[in-house]
Amino acid sequence: SVPKVDKIFGPGGLFVTLAKKQVFGYVGLDGIHGPTETMVIADEYASSERVAADLLAQAEHDILASAILLTPSRSLAVEVQEAVRRQIKSLSRSDIISQSLCSRGGIVIVPDLATAVEIANEFAPEHLCLLVSDIDQWSGEIRNAGGLFIGEYSTEVLGDYVAGPSHIMPTGGSARFASAGSVLDYVRFMSIIHLDQKTSEQLSPVAATLALAENLDGHSAAATFQEPDCEVA
Repeated sequence: SVPKVDKIFGPGGLFVTLAKKQVFGYVGLDGIHGPTETMVIADEYASSERVAADLLAQAEHDILASAILLTPSRSLAVEVQEAVRRQIKSLSRSDIISQSLCSRGGIVIVPDLATAVEIANEFAPEHLCLLVSDIDQWSGEIRNAGGLFIGEYSTEVLGDYVAGPSHIMPTGGSARFASAGSVLDYVRFMSIIHLDQKTSEQLSPVAATLALAENLDGHSAAATFQEPDCEVA
């Protein structure tokens, strides 16, 4: 009952995602989005209260949300755990947050920040928050993330609502090959081939050779086709 469109844009809940999967291959999609995820890389100088707030904000989306902290500091990890316990008591969606953190969240203590960055690049999170003292060194090492939030004042929630540039971001590791939504999603390119006779004749033998290598003699014949000489009666 719904007319076919050319392309569908934007994230949504579980039912939107399932619907997009059903029409995949019939219409264009910007991507399959969700569940949402945040990864925080923090060193011993980061504010445990801010880290906890970031993790809780992500976990309250739904029970499938992922909120993960990577840190080389065991003391920070302990402080963040304590801050999470304190802050969650005042939040209305504490039940959802608890399920999310228990099933899909966590704190990973790594040997150093280089290991944290390596893990983050492999995981390719939707949101990657970088809360470290040497921002210039480590921000340049991030290759795979839907959005990179640098410093304690660039919170993920500001990206959600006001900081931009887009909150339609790749999830599930797709940041390794996909980007956040942009005007480029509304742009398509059409190839145009317009050869003159000389160029066509130069390329034809090459095309014919490739075609014969694939046992496509019809392709080869079409590549080397020449108009028959006209006979005068």
